Amino acid sequence: MTDTPATSQRLRDLALLRKVRDRIDRDHAQPLDVEALARGVHMSAGHLSRQFRLAYGESPYSYLMTRRIERAMSLLLRGDLSVTEVCFAVGFSSLGTFSTRFTELVGMPPSVYKREAAHSTAGIPPCVVKQVTRPIRNREAPSADGP
Repeated sequence: MTDTPATSQRLRDLALLRKVRDRIDRDHAQPLDVEALARGVHMSAGHLSRQFRLAYGESPYSYLMTRRIERAMSLLLRGDLSVTEVCFAVGFSSLGTFSTRFTELVGMPPSVYKREAAHSTAGIPPCVVKQVTRPIRNREAPSADGP
């Protein structure tokens, strides 16, 4: 197999995209935006967004929000932090934005999740809870009122 310049560039881009995804996973609670992520791998924000979507099926911003909400779900299940404390602990600077995004991805407000999810997952191994409580992307969560 011959290595073409386009193939080499694609492989370099994929390595950089992996660095961006790893940074989001590691630093999700820090202030991150697409411009800062792009600067970190010497790409333009537009190029990073396009390539990230091609590689992972969603934008860097969407991926960041999902990581934050996943962490928030975990913290809310513990039960020792308030919704406001969880909001700031996972990197949101606005309780309203956190609640809206949480509701979009999970299908219920964080206060309801905190109250109901702890009871519904009692006795289930944590590794299974993580799989079945994973947030749904693209506003696909069923509403609390039904389908």
